[in-house]
Amino acid sequence: MDRITRKELKTDKFAEEVEHSLEYVSEHKRQLGIYSGAALAVVLIVGGVLYYRSQQHATRQQDLGDAIQLYEAEIGPTSPYATAEAKRTEAVKRFNAVLSKHSGSNEAAIAASYLGSIEADQGKLTEAERYFRLVVSQGDKDYASLGKVSLAQVCFATGRAAEGEKLLRSVIDNPTVLVSKEAATLALARALASSKPAEARKLLDPLKGARPAVSQTALMLLAELPQ
Repeated sequence: MDRITRKELKTDKFAEEVEHSLEYVSEHKRQLGIYSGAALAVVLIVGGVLYYRSQQHATRQQDLGDAIQLYEAEIGPTSPYATAEAKRTEAVKRFNAVLSKHSGSNEAAIAASYLGSIEADQGKLTEAERYFRLVVSQGDKDYASLGKVSLAQVCFATGRAAEGEKLLRSVIDNPTVLVSKEAATLALARALASSKPAEARKLLDPLKGARPAVSQTALMLLAELPQ
């Protein structure tokens, strides 16, 4: 799976970059292989970490930062882990420690996002869903919106389109600094493209006159809809 790094996302206009990340997934979905909770979750997690770094929660930040650093570290001659699996196992242990130790915090929500992504990457969508639900319940409204988008993708991937649609519409109706109305609308239109092309078109048409990054994605999705 192609990797979208924090460096590529780092910007002063954070909210815009989250939307650009969603658009990247759309534009590269064939290379990414599947469009499910996994790919989108990775993007949203990266965005969440950037937003989180502006906060001053030293102990929780340190615990979460250590887990993230371990998870993203390369396997090499100086690595204490012989395999990627061994490193991932330890990272999962540390993320779960953050989740347990700092329950109810945004740091716990970010840890749950990572855990959900790890499970989804391995095709364990039931486990991924459990963690994404924790993001929704443990994070503030901004992180909860990220969790809802990730959870919606799992719902669509597991044949529960009505639940996924409800989650995304709730974000459309209540956008946040991390997930704008436009971003949530694009995500819903993309998810409905095959099953409800007329509804997807209805969602996308108003975005044709939006700012360039959004309108270009809307036009691309419109072109892919069945005639």
